[in-house]
Amino acid sequence: MNKLLKILYNCRKATFMIEKRMVKPLTLQENIELRLHLVTCGVCRLYIKQSHKIDLMVKQILKNTPPANIRLDDDFKEELKVRIDNELNKS
Repeated sequence: MNKLLKILYNCRKATFMIEKRMVKPLTLQENIELRLHLVTCGVCRLYIKQSHKIDLMVKQILKNTPPANIRLDDDFKEELKVRIDNELNKS
């Protein structure tokens, strides 16, 4: 498969580059490869939108400090312990 087709059909690499560019700038080659891929791939274009929204929501959650008085009730804790024990004992 020639190099252009590898770029066009590699969603895994494209999603990696999409996430990478949120942290630091892409190289010129990566930028070109990603743009070429996005021209043909609607799924990765949708992934960009969803990833951006998730990133904004996480930043908003982290920006707001939770109240210090939030606690799990004891019945819920016990239920979680039982469920965890059951899952661990399955093997």
